[in-house]
Amino acid sequence: MTRDSHSSSRKSSVQSSAAGSASDMTHIVLAFEDNRLIGDLFGQFDQNLALIEQRLGIDAIARGNQVTLKGSQVGCAQARTALEAMYQRLLQGQEIHPGDVDGALRMAAAAEAQLPLPTLEPKSRLAFAQIATRRKTIVARTPTQDAYIRSMDRADLIFGTGPAGTGKTFLAVAYAAALLERGDVARLILSRPAVEAGERLGFLPGEMKDKVDPYLRPIYDALYEMMPAEKVDRGLQSGMIEVAPLAFMRGRTLSNAVVLLDEAQNTTSMQMKMFLTRLGEGSKMIVTGDPSQIDLPSGQMSGLREALGLLTDIPEVAHIRFNEKDVVRHELVGRIVTAYDNASREESEARERRFAERQRGADRDGASARPREAANS
Repeated sequence: MTRDSHSSSRKSSVQSSAAGSASDMTHIVLAFEDNRLIGDLFGQFDQNLALIEQRLGIDAIARGNQVTLKGSQVGCAQARTALEAMYQRLLQGQEIHPGDVDGALRMAAAAEAQLPLPTLEPKSRLAFAQIATRRKTIVARTPTQDAYIRSMDRADLIFGTGPAGTGKTFLAVAYAAALLERGDVARLILSRPAVEAGERLGFLPGEMKDKVDPYLRPIYDALYEMMPAEKVDRGLQSGMIEVAPLAFMRGRTLSNAVVLLDEAQNTTSMQMKMFLTRLGEGSKMIVTGDPSQIDLPSGQMSGLREALGLLTDIPEVAHIRFNEKDVVRHELVGRIVTAYDNASREESEARERRFAERQRGADRDGASARPREAANS
């Protein structure tokens, strides 16, 4: 083949590659009818559109009540799905924050990948699972959060496990507050094992509630975000909202209530069995925890891990597993979780390799000893 033929073949391959990439590019023009919502939809200084551009690698150009999407077909399709879902939320009177934009993009990506969640309404709009309380409406931001909220609707015992920042405790408190406000349950019972995370607080002054409050602070924070502060305070005084130390739950039957156990990875086997058997008529139990952050004394089995193994075949028990992809805090949190998980995995693999090497060494020593024994006999 001559130099010219080489050159022409290179040109044709470059041209075909460019044509292939060009065929993957598209542009979509979206128009939204209610001009009053455009500022909230696009964000201040179009920050929501900038986030969409950054996440999907496309261009989103706003002009009046229209936005032009340019880029890959997949990216533009996901951007369109996310923008239309956010617009529907604004039509319903809900607010849009940067975290909601990220959540809409995650859900749009899940729909594009044809995952079972989120579901699609007949009009091809994303149907986000929601929790409506008096102060705010919480909308699922990841497919796993969507599954978690739906599982709390259908099951009476729900386990939510995974790393920090995935929303498992926050969503559980929001769901419990919604049930209480609707009158579906008469009481909200909050519990958490009193185990320090690597440090000892020593003697805590005050009544029982004062002693347990430091351990339940994250639950209180979420509760005050869901319900008016005066209603939370009245509920705590009347017993409608109860802070129940896990150690003091024995002997009770918790009926017509929603019971939340947080940080369940720090329960012992006996504590978990005792807690789960408190479930009474008309009640729901939500158990949350992170099996990778156990603060129990070394060698003591986590009640959460044991329960997940024992109850896995009971269809009425729901177990939703979160991972680092479901982290909805600062995006750096997801990377931190991944780094720690990788380090833990490498350490586990190193232990297994050392154990295997010791086993092979023991087998070799045994094999070399047997001929000498035979010779001596």
